[in-house]
Amino acid sequence: MKRKLLGALLSTAMVASLAVGCGGGNDAAPADAPAETEAPAETETPAEAETPAEDATADADDAAPAAGGKIGISMPTQSLERWNRDGAYLDEQFKAAGFETILTYSDDKTEQQVNDIQNMLADGVDMLVIAAIDGNALNTALEGAAEQNIPVISYDRLILNDAASYYVSFDNYTVGKLQGEYIVKALDLENAGDKTYNIEITAGDPADNNATYFYQGAIDAIQPYLDNGALNIVSGQKDFDAVATPGWKTDTALGRAQNVLSSYYADGTQLDAWLCSNDSTALGVTQAVTSDYAGSNTVVITGQDGDEANLKNIVDGTQTMTVYKNVSNESVVTLALAKAILAGESIDESLIPSFGIECAFDTESYETSAGNKCPSFLLVPNVITKDNLQDLVDTGLYTMGDDGYLSATN
Repeated sequence: MKRKLLGALLSTAMVASLAVGCGGGNDAAPADAPAETEAPAETETPAEAETPAEDATADADDAAPAAGGKIGISMPTQSLERWNRDGAYLDEQFKAAGFETILTYSDDKTEQQVNDIQNMLADGVDMLVIAAIDGNALNTALEGAAEQNIPVISYDRLILNDAASYYVSFDNYTVGKLQGEYIVKALDLENAGDKTYNIEITAGDPADNNATYFYQGAIDAIQPYLDNGALNIVSGQKDFDAVATPGWKTDTALGRAQNVLSSYYADGTQLDAWLCSNDSTALGVTQAVTSDYAGSNTVVITGQDGDEANLKNIVDGTQTMTVYKNVSNESVVTLALAKAILAGESIDESLIPSFGIECAFDTESYETSAGNKCPSFLLVPNVITKDNLQDLVDTGLYTMGDDGYLSATN
């Protein structure tokens, strides 16, 4: 897929891009979100048991028709907390705006997601909002949407099918770039001189189109230092296929990290940084470094999403940073876009002021097929470290306990 570096890069006004919270007035959203990451069994939180069933819909069958229309919201899974947050925020925003919603989670099974979407079409939805498990695997369902002239918003993950009308996400290349740039700054690589720092890499799910953007943004940021010898990948594992993590699974990231440490660092070789594309993989890597790394130095570990378990690790000093994407803001943009589409309005950058959220309108960077560009609204991500955790509290989406640990409010 063709990628171009977007012109709109990260703003330094942190709170401005984080400040928009959830829409009000919806008592259907879960009161407690499940554990943020797909952690090993022993780290799962009891809140997971409190989430709705995977195939639960957001409305009772006898509910009165909503004034705004009916929206089908298809999320990948409930096993990662971020998708529970996304689903809850989207459901909440659309309901507060007068829409009827159908919300499903597909248990990371592409066949189930296809069936979920087909059921939504049979139920007469006016629009689909889909976070795809596999961007290449929804052709059957999307053919049905195209036949019925149902618009499709590709949410967070790009669907590689021309039936996808618009794409709403964060600037995914910049997410990775921020991770790589953080490592460059943390290790002061510009002033490394003859010193060489050792780094390892853990990337994301090959089925997730975003994973290659995260990876490439990070690699582009660190590549000059790999070239001049300031950075060295001791394992030699750099190519995306070699470092990818199917399903973004914590267990998989943990197992590979343990293998890397035992194979290349057991002799006392120092590890200085581990580039992780998201928090669920960082959780596994952090566990491996904590338990299996022979060195005594602090290892710089990156992440993405602001998962509660990872924020705790940031407070404790075992993870260094995460790139935070305010998914409440993402739902606000998705709602505004959906309303404009259904109202027959022009869809271009002129919509952005109505969002009240910093983002860019991009018509060049994302293709659903060769030569077919998908118009995209891309929000701005932010770096979170131990020093600016209060910025998350200021959004109203997290609270901080007396112990300094953060908990999501939704």
